Amino acid sequence: MRRNLHAGHRRSGGLHLDVFTADEVEDIHLSSLEVLERTGVFVEDDEPLDIYADGGCRVDRERHMVHIPPHVVHEAIQAAPPKVFLCGRDPRNDIVLEAGRVSFCNFDEGIMVVDLESGEHRVPTKRDVADIARLVDALGDIDTYESAVGAADVPPETQCLHNTEAALNNTSKCVGSEAVSAWDVRKIVEMAALVVGGQDELRERPIVGFGVCPVSPLKLPRDATEVIIETARLGLPDTVLSMAMAGGSSPVTLAGTLVTHNAEVLAGVTLAQLTERGCPVVYGSSTTAMDLRLAAASVGCPELALISAGAAQLARQYRLPSYIAGA
Repeated sequence: MRRNLHAGHRRSGGLHLDVFTADEVEDIHLSSLEVLERTGVFVEDDEPLDIYADGGCRVDRERHMVHIPPHVVHEAIQAAPPKVFLCGRDPRNDIVLEAGRVSFCNFDEGIMVVDLESGEHRVPTKRDVADIARLVDALGDIDTYESAVGAADVPPETQCLHNTEAALNNTSKCVGSEAVSAWDVRKIVEMAALVVGGQDELRERPIVGFGVCPVSPLKLPRDATEVIIETARLGLPDTVLSMAMAGGSSPVTLAGTLVTHNAEVLAGVTLAQLTERGCPVVYGSSTTAMDLRLAAASVGCPELALISAGAAQLARQYRLPSYIAGA
């Protein structure tokens, strides 16, 4: 198992960027708790409403609003493990995620590819998924494979299964999947369990990981909660990743956007821990600013770098491994 370098660890002399002081991080944390308790989070499905209610949250079933008390959030953070292990089919590609330790993966999910032979700009196929997985497998500085592109030549209802199958067969590194339902999770787990020898073995050596995205501002849709609950029950790693857009779906200020972002991630982490205490979760961010000319996410802008650094600071504060998207 590889243990990559720590960012900013004094022993290694790595780059360390804190955009907030410790007091400012605490302010963002306390503001997030206030949002979760007083404003609440919209939760679409009934099962997570039951889980939140059983965990001590105030649930308005008519409006599908959940109000999470601070002590419930704190208990969830404390229950979440500070380390998450991601394993490859080749044990030499196993990695450990923990606060401050740096690893890399490819970005996901591209909607177009440039054909290497014709130069055509076209939609991806399952063959492209396999080819890119092999490319990632050969790149020594890329630690895990994420769903780089989605196969457009398969039924949409089972696309994530085809993507995962193609990746599992073409990389020896951990595979990030794009499950959007509990059924997807179960089917992906069946495939991965066949590779490692069973579901108990998969829990010990998770060669697949999962991820969900709340809908900003402050919404947990059915697909996200189904994946959170199912992965928690199976004991498999899941990333809760906010994609708020400053000036669009969140406040235009850096701190204000991170309050919304943080509240969304903590709502997902809390649901996971209320489902199965101690299940592995990762603090995720693809939050950035909105391009006001195009009404689109501005990926790669300076604001993204500041927001990402702030999100990483929050994850370190909670002693949670983080997954920070960028360019």
